[in-house]
Amino acid sequence: MRDTIPVTILSGSLGAGKTTLLNHLLTEAGDRDIAVLVNDMGTVNVDAELIAEGSELDVDDGVAELSNGCICCELQDDLETAVVRLANDRDFDALVVESSGISEPAPVARLFTTESRVAALYRVDTLVTVLDTRLFLDAFAGETPERRGAGVANADGDGDDTAADDTDRPLSDLMVEQVELSNVVLLNKADLCSESELDEAEELVRALQPDAETVRTTFSQVDPDQLFDRELFDQNEINDLPGWKRALAEAGHSHSEGSHDHNGDVHDDERHAGDSSNGHAGHHHPEEVYGVTSFTYRRRRPFHPGRLADVLQDLPSGVVRSKGTVWLAGTEFRVVLGQAGPSIRAEAQGPWIASLPEVEREMYRSNRPELDWHDEYGDRRTELVFIGTEYDEKALRTALDDALVTDAEWTDSESLTGPFPAEQGDETVIRSP
Repeated sequence: MRDTIPVTILSGSLGAGKTTLLNHLLTEAGDRDIAVLVNDMGTVNVDAELIAEGSELDVDDGVAELSNGCICCELQDDLETAVVRLANDRDFDALVVESSGISEPAPVARLFTTESRVAALYRVDTLVTVLDTRLFLDAFAGETPERRGAGVANADGDGDDTAADDTDRPLSDLMVEQVELSNVVLLNKADLCSESELDEAEELVRALQPDAETVRTTFSQVDPDQLFDRELFDQNEINDLPGWKRALAEAGHSHSEGSHDHNGDVHDDERHAGDSSNGHAGHHHPEEVYGVTSFTYRRRRPFHPGRLADVLQDLPSGVVRSKGTVWLAGTEFRVVLGQAGPSIRAEAQGPWIASLPEVEREMYRSNRPELDWHDEYGDRRTELVFIGTEYDEKALRTALDDALVTDAEWTDSESLTGPFPAEQGDETVIRSP
């Protein structure tokens, strides 16, 4: 019987750099054979596609994906099935689980530590949290955050009734939870902070998790040896953390069907939000607790590059993360858009399959039977996932629709220009902090 497979669990806020880290780890894996499981909040698992594109893995082989659900509960069965299937179908040295930007790490780790068919195959090696260091510092503005659960227990060690408070917590609380339950914390985007600010961030991490190692990174560049085969996770020690205790207590919670508002118009838009009516025994989805909602914007008409850039420049501050592929008029390259807070970048990927010569196009299509293909436009399309709090979704949809080309512009689309990359592999900054 083979040894159990070590698991590295990645957590981190939206746009902190988890997907960039994953692609880096896959590229620099060396002799390690790594499998990846990605959980994304949106209905389109953009992270899984980007990871597959940036490595030799594909979504049907070494990358398993879970989309549009709470990995804490409603996707627990899917998570269990996915990791068992990976272990049965492939031989690999380590599994990396990337949870969505609004997932708490404790329930994910619990799956690998309780008696189950998963625990028989895997063991948790290291819990890693990726922080957008600037966002982390701004969230606390020089204050030392309290550990969640501090001061809540009574003399008997039982928690007070805090359900009302738990359903209206800021996103900074989620960062606390993710740092609190970590063995290694990456202070990412360190190039955007001064030395004294990085020192302050390290002090904040120590206040939350004294035993965690901190690593300063830029573009999530870290030696894989710092995250693999470390054997840093100790279930007995981590049981003392308030968040982990709650997760253990909630192990038997139930999950009832949530409210999913799918706008079934001709553009196939979808929206997902937490519903406080879900019958969890003491457990709330992160979407409910932090007021996070998401929607997917899909269109089969290209954007006017100039007008899209204007929309992105004025993106509501409540949108904390957006990502996906856009179809731009005037170019046959797929453009991947990534926004995290005030930062928006665009990268030109390969050409649309529909733009290739017929022989090459048909070869690609035969190798990818699941490809979403339109009779007229082929694979050309826009799929963007927007995630945030307290933003006007209807107004944002309208602004995006207004940025699409008109019929007249479409006939002369090659003359349209904007601040987007024009050559494959090029990247441009659309908006900076």
